Amino acid sequence: MVDSARALKLAGTIKKIVARALETEIKDPRLGFVTITDVRVTGDLQQASVFYTVYGGEEEREGTAAALASARGRLRSIMGSQLGIRLTPTLDFFLDALPETAATLDKALHEAAEKDAELARLRANATYAGDEDPYKKPHEELDEADDDGDDDEAAEDDQP
Repeated sequence: MVDSARALKLAGTIKKIVARALETEIKDPRLGFVTITDVRVTGDLQQASVFYTVYGGEEEREGTAAALASARGRLRSIMGSQLGIRLTPTLDFFLDALPETAATLDKALHEAAEKDAELARLRANATYAGDEDPYKKPHEELDEADDDGDDDEAAEDDQP
């Protein structure tokens, strides 16, 4: 039976332990400026997926990925000594694509705002191509018909 509350609590603990170990215990020069963004643990508590971001370019990402792969065993032993559970989960590291996705969405929202502002500027000076209301109203047609009928009767009265 899966206890999701226990898995969530274990994931939070693993996140803290791995972040602290990367900061204090792992001394690999390839390790860049790493931030642990999320940890997800399977329902049986046997595997932990650690998501991280790296500040910098592609070289820093590749170096950090290699450093984390080589430090996986050491991190697992540190984690096992601090967790106090029977079986220590295996660690899998994944580069988190959240910052790139957020940057893409931010750029799209900025472009949409610029287009909205441009449309607002164009609307400010816009005029109608024809009348403001191009549709004829039924009461206008009746008024015109009444006016035409009165003129015809007056014309008939003038004739002998």
